[in-house]
Amino acid sequence: MSVWDAIVGQQPVVDLLSRISQASQFSSAQDARQHALAQSWLICGPPGSGRSNVARAFAAAMESPDHGLESQPTKVTQQVLAGTHPDVTILATDKVTIGIDQVRDLIATSEQMPSTAPWRIIIIEDVDRMMERTTNVLLKEIEEPAEHTIWLLCAPSPQDVLPTIRSRTRIVNLAVPPTAAVAEFLKQHTDADPHVSARAARLAEGHIGIARLYATNERVMADRDSLVVGVLNMSRTSDAVMLAEGLIASAREQAQDDITAQIEAEQHSFRNINGLDHNERMPSNLRSAYHAISAKDDVRRRVTRRSRDVLDRALNSIASVYRDVCVLQNNAEDAVGIINLENRTAITELSVRLNRAQAIARLEHIATARRRMAGNVAPQLVFEALFSALVV
Repeated sequence: MSVWDAIVGQQPVVDLLSRISQASQFSSAQDARQHALAQSWLICGPPGSGRSNVARAFAAAMESPDHGLESQPTKVTQQVLAGTHPDVTILATDKVTIGIDQVRDLIATSEQMPSTAPWRIIIIEDVDRMMERTTNVLLKEIEEPAEHTIWLLCAPSPQDVLPTIRSRTRIVNLAVPPTAAVAEFLKQHTDADPHVSARAARLAEGHIGIARLYATNERVMADRDSLVVGVLNMSRTSDAVMLAEGLIASAREQAQDDITAQIEAEQHSFRNINGLDHNERMPSNLRSAYHAISAKDDVRRRVTRRSRDVLDRALNSIASVYRDVCVLQNNAEDAVGIINLENRTAITELSVRLNRAQAIARLEHIATARRRMAGNVAPQLVFEALFSALVV
């Protein structure tokens, strides 16, 4: 299977990056520059479009002798995709922002010559989570990369990063993957029933990660169903307050479960790397690094970040209800379809009770809630205000 086969619904981008990677292995970086190979990239796409997967695939294709095209992945490709290749550094964060010290460490790494591969590649996922002063530290390296270094930055859109970064990178824009392509991906890469895969793809609205989550986690799918029904059934402010309380509690519980599972996997991996059995006593020289995996402050920050991701997903689900209302009000179902087909009757009734201006106003309320979440307003207050504004 080619390194590009796991990239869903992005064929024009795949064709472009594949051609570039096949032409990238020149005799020297100077030769590459003469052929106008960009060394600073900004890969943009809406949440779930697969921008970080595209960055990893591009890095693997740039580093591997087969350019990632062979059906049997090379060791280099496997290492890059697993995040273990010595010349490919990936910065991903579960925190609200990317710290300035993390970026300074990346810059120091970027100045080093690659040890085994043609390029030293630095991938920064969610570069939009950088504060302005952190981005300014990165700016010079993006403008004048080290001779053998390639930077791959990922963000939802070019507008989410500073203009100084945008102007110094080659921008690649990803599309929202078609529902059919996402459903086919789920059928090939999960054990989900085809009907479940099709429904998960439709509800995820092109978000590959969420589609996989819906297809493989019955609880998450059930929570979404309950949220949509709750929104459609709100008739009093007390309903809004109770729905907000339940949503916040569910998000916190989901986040805690996810981070706990993630920490357990990291601890297991740590033991394997260091040749330790599950119950074997941790040597004193490794104890500090092992306990750092589950440090309370770091876990709390990760849970906060993950719970906000769950709440952001909830905002998408809520918005899909009023998107469907607008579709019915404008007789556009045949053209664009309904997302919440299981709730079509209730959505039809809501489309009659609301006029077009009221439906659009509710989408604006959701956008306001998203901005408040980004501004670190207490989630309980954000969703109480939102649901109260949505009551008909």
